[in-house]
Amino acid sequence: MPNSELTDRVALVTAASSGLGRRFAITLATAGARVAAMGRRTDRLKELAAEVEASGGICSPVPLDVTDATAIRSAVDVAETELGPIDILVNNAGVPDAKYATKMSLELIDSVLATNLRAPFLLSCEVARRWIDRKSPGHIVNISSMAAYCYVVSGSALYSITKAGLNRMTETLAVEWAPFGINVNAIAPGSFKSEMMDGMISRQGDMTAMFPRGRMGSPEQLDSTLLYLLSPNSEFVTGTIIKVDDCQIPR
Repeated sequence: MPNSELTDRVALVTAASSGLGRRFAITLATAGARVAAMGRRTDRLKELAAEVEASGGICSPVPLDVTDATAIRSAVDVAETELGPIDILVNNAGVPDAKYATKMSLELIDSVLATNLRAPFLLSCEVARRWIDRKSPGHIVNISSMAAYCYVVSGSALYSITKAGLNRMTETLAVEWAPFGINVNAIAPGSFKSEMMDGMISRQGDMTAMFPRGRMGSPEQLDSTLLYLLSPNSEFVTGTIIKVDDCQIPR
């Protein structure tokens, strides 16, 4: 059953049909938020909504391909019509490149840039514009990656570039929107179990033996960080990227 931590707040989560996004949607709903679960795979979004509602939460599936810039405003409109004004945005959508930089097609380059960097910028601006117009505060949490800090695996150059850009976007938008009561932060996970990680392991092999603790993270181990960034306890925290990687990545 939901608790009261985020009661009466409306959260929008992108790429909520699987992986970390799915977990974030469940976590926010369990904390009492009304969740707009966005993504392309509507069948999975409906399954997620049914699961959340069966546990006493509120979740509305909202179809959105984040690379379609013209669809972003209407998707946010749908979410607000069904659930009320947005209070929280979790920019979770992301895709890997899995190609050496010199071998990437223009289509793949555009897709990675559009998903990992342009989409969170456009969505952040869309919700921030609404908050500023309403004179209401808001919280944005961008899901970055430890790849922003180093070249993690071969064929991940553009992915690393976009996540580094997402970190800088977090910092600069936090400054620009601080006067309006909008907090912008990011979480930089290391290696966590997900469909994306399964694909990486299938290409690169099991990498956990290289980690100091020889293990990979589980999505629920990000719950406390996400909830902290949305709680009154973090009201003074903005423009910050929190690393959650179990020291998997050399510092």
